[in-house]
Amino acid sequence: MQFIDTHSHFYVQDFDADRDDAVTQSLQAGVLHIVLPNIDLASLPRLLDTCGKYPDVCLPLLGLHPCDVKENYQMELQKIFAHFDKFPFIGIGEIGIDLYWSQAYLEQQKEAFRWQIAFAVEHDLPIVVHKRQSYYETLAVLNEFKSEKLRGIFHCYSGSLSHAQELIDKGFLLGIGGTVTYKSSNLDEVLPHIPIGKIVLETDAPYLTPVPHRGRRNNSHYLPLIAQKVADIKQINIEEVAKQTTLNAKKLFSL
Repeated sequence: MQFIDTHSHFYVQDFDADRDDAVTQSLQAGVLHIVLPNIDLASLPRLLDTCGKYPDVCLPLLGLHPCDVKENYQMELQKIFAHFDKFPFIGIGEIGIDLYWSQAYLEQQKEAFRWQIAFAVEHDLPIVVHKRQSYYETLAVLNEFKSEKLRGIFHCYSGSLSHAQELIDKGFLLGIGGTVTYKSSNLDEVLPHIPIGKIVLETDAPYLTPVPHRGRRNNSHYLPLIAQKVADIKQINIEEVAKQTTLNAKKLFSL
């Protein structure tokens, strides 16, 4: 079986001591590619160094995380976008709106989101969307764009079935990660109604580690645990989950 981890922060310091081993473990688990969303300007050198060290395994996205949007977001984005021609980025992310921690920069988050969506559409690239307690705000910004080039993934999807169907109708895939294994997750009620062709797998490593390893650092080699849980919920075999979610990711990111 082969997998693609569509969302991992494998470049952060949590992996500095054993990154080589972590890559080896992931490859042994059948993970072909690890997609790395960017956080901010400061994270870009580490991200690009990691992709350079593990070419064809680690694949970069370019973006400004909503939690890192502040008053200077315009200057930050200009400096981030300036890196676009320096590396073969496969998408824009992670971007979006996060109102969980603070609503102080809501308007700046909206505007930064718009800038990055427009950049993605201009360059015909998918986006990876982070939303937290901001479904309607996020959707309102997306609805401003009518381009057929607008597509991507809603990272760490945990919303309702009606919201899932609305996003799928807009051309988005649902990113399913370790939270699908948590008792508090509602995905056991949502996923039975979602076609496997509209799902991709992710870890969000080093965060959101799946059961039974919750509490430890997450890693891409746990992706088969997530795939198995999706298979159990949908009452299909894990081979089908692996095959279809990998095809979904390859098509989205033109791999």
